[in-house]
Amino acid sequence: MIGKNMQILIRQGKGKKDRYSLLSEVNLKILREYWIRYHPTEYLFSGNGRTHAITPRTVQRILERSIKKTGITKHASVHTLRHCFATHLLENGTDICYIQRLLGYSNITTTTIYLHLRRMDLLNIKSPLDTFLDKKGEGND
Repeated sequence: MIGKNMQILIRQGKGKKDRYSLLSEVNLKILREYWIRYHPTEYLFSGNGRTHAITPRTVQRILERSIKKTGITKHASVHTLRHCFATHLLENGTDICYIQRLLGYSNITTTTIYLHLRRMDLLNIKSPLDTFLDKKGEGND
């Protein structure tokens, strides 16, 4: 289900939880073309007989075939795509709490481990004391 705010509802995703995630303009265009061509009824991406949801294994196989066609030799999985999505969000300055919600994690610690955040500088965190002293001009040696 696509919302008005460029979000897509993911039903029964990782951890069997429902959540909203981002829907890019580019993806929306592709999905509209897909809709026009295939006229899905119950599921956007259906499995056998168009009455069942596509299985996780089928998604894995499609990705494996796509990787092979491109000539990519590095191992990648559906999980890799999820991890890259989150990593790019973080690198583009998205607040980690938003990333947590988009991934469907209930605990922020899981998100930080998932993103391999070991050093605080990766989060671009600046101490409030440093910020305060910089504003006062006292933090410059």
